[in-house]
Amino acid sequence: MQCLARCAARSGTSTFVDTLSALRTRQNCRERNCSLSWRAGRYRSGPIRKHNWSMSTTSVKAYEYIVLGGGNAAGYAARQLVEKHAIAAHKLAVISAESVAPYERPALSKGYLTANPPARLPGFHTCVAAGGAPQTPDWYAKHGVDLLLSTEIVKADLASKRLTAKDGSQYAYGKLLLATGADALHLNELGMAGAELDGIYYLREIAEAEKLYEAMKANVNKHAVVVGGGYIGLECTAALVANGVRVTMVFPEPHVMARLFTPQIAAHYERIYAEKGVSFIKGTVVDSFADEHGSGRVRFIRLKSGAVLEADMVVVGIGAKPRTALFDKALAMEARGIKVDEHLRTSNPDVFGAGDVITFPLKMYGNRMTRVEHVGHARQSAMHAVDVMVGASTEPYDYLPFFYSKVFNLSWKFWGDTPPNAKTIVAGEMNPKLVAVWIDDSGHIVGTFIESGTEQEEAKLKELARTRPPADMERLEQAAAAKDPDGFLKAL
Repeated sequence: MQCLARCAARSGTSTFVDTLSALRTRQNCRERNCSLSWRAGRYRSGPIRKHNWSMSTTSVKAYEYIVLGGGNAAGYAARQLVEKHAIAAHKLAVISAESVAPYERPALSKGYLTANPPARLPGFHTCVAAGGAPQTPDWYAKHGVDLLLSTEIVKADLASKRLTAKDGSQYAYGKLLLATGADALHLNELGMAGAELDGIYYLREIAEAEKLYEAMKANVNKHAVVVGGGYIGLECTAALVANGVRVTMVFPEPHVMARLFTPQIAAHYERIYAEKGVSFIKGTVVDSFADEHGSGRVRFIRLKSGAVLEADMVVVGIGAKPRTALFDKALAMEARGIKVDEHLRTSNPDVFGAGDVITFPLKMYGNRMTRVEHVGHARQSAMHAVDVMVGASTEPYDYLPFFYSKVFNLSWKFWGDTPPNAKTIVAGEMNPKLVAVWIDDSGHIVGTFIESGTEQEEAKLKELARTRPPADMERLEQAAAAKDPDGFLKAL
């Protein structure tokens, strides 16, 4: 305390003697491990320029709850706190590095790129996907939620429960919800030659979606290479095709969506993409990029196989990395995510997590630890974490894995699990329906899939994935052999 008083007394010195004294006091503080934050300032007094060392006077804004992040999880957490738990005005802050209020991120690879007219904010702010009104900045203001946009947090002191922004602003919390999500994995982070060239696009945030949209419009009737055969690769390819761009997809797996689709299911989608002019190069990866005549813009893509492709633009969708950097030394980590318990609480009792950034126990699969990158999990985990955080629930998080996609006139959904030794039975020819189930070693249905299903059919398959009943293998195989998806559904 004596050290603190001496530093405070020396701040704002205006003479050379005072300046020297302040510097001596600063040295004493350092020797005593004083935790003050110092800054250098300069001012003019006559013709002589002097240095003024002073104590930082940054104020700290305190909140009962802080939600850190700006995607789906953040928006749904805010709504849960406001509409279900009636949080008092200015007791909640949502802090986001993005410049816009939380939004439904799946729109970026769908309506933002392909709809006519294209989807734009405020049309897809959270929580419109759940039937709510768009949570525009006015919504946050109306409910007394401090929405702090374009605010990058660069330091998190969990011991003092304080966050520090890039501009020096500080925010204290009682409870913290981490909804930081994930970043698209960039090829230049892997040291790939030429990955910094212009004309290479990624898709994770709205600013990236706008750049990609403008690039598509500028490259009608030209050629794009899409790197990656998963979610983003397939959805961006569909968007490029819809906007009149020719596409070649490059990926190392033997077929698209290899983490979920069986070869039989994948073949149906590849056929439809090929009918729309898409080419596939499988079993290899990109080695490097190059420009033409020093233009600084990508023109050539060299593959590990030795082949060289020409392209007018490149879209990369090779996965994501959780945004954990601020916390990976302060919190327990697992499987590249922040480890949480069944209540979505981290190793710090006042810090909770939701969405892509967490690794959590899947209750229905024996608490197997997993990390899920999907909007359904982001929404559901955010609301559950809020309920626990405010003391309204002691129930464990019980999530049924769910994935979906919409491309062209197609729409598929999946529920459940795909054990590596599961037997998969597929029925139908995608004209337009396709149905599949995954059956584990004990003969129980553990995963379900449907393309172009009705609401009733989807509800049935979702329930089957949750309840995991025994499968009637004989009837299912007969319906599959007859290529009869309706008979297959009746046999379930």
